[in-house]
Amino acid sequence: MGVVTGIVLYAIIWFMTLFIVLQIGVTSQSDAGRRLDGTHGSAPVDPQLKKRFLITSGAAAVIWAMIAGVILSGAITIEDIDLFSRFGLGAPR
Repeated sequence: MGVVTGIVLYAIIWFMTLFIVLQIGVTSQSDAGRRLDGTHGSAPVDPQLKKRFLITSGAAAVIWAMIAGVILSGAITIEDIDLFSRFGLGAPR
């Protein structure tokens, strides 16, 4: 795995993790009973984005390290997950 591939993999994992972390522990304005004018009732009272970004970065780093370790160790290769070549359906090599 090259440097650019590692960065792209981390970015994908980071955004996927962010979408999960953004939903955890959110209190909406409707639930809190104090809705600001001009906002939607489902808007969070206190989004705590800095905290959520730090949690996302840490979790994504751990997940990325595990996936990069599996890729770099060769424990799972493309041939292991390529079902077309496994069943003889792929292009001849």
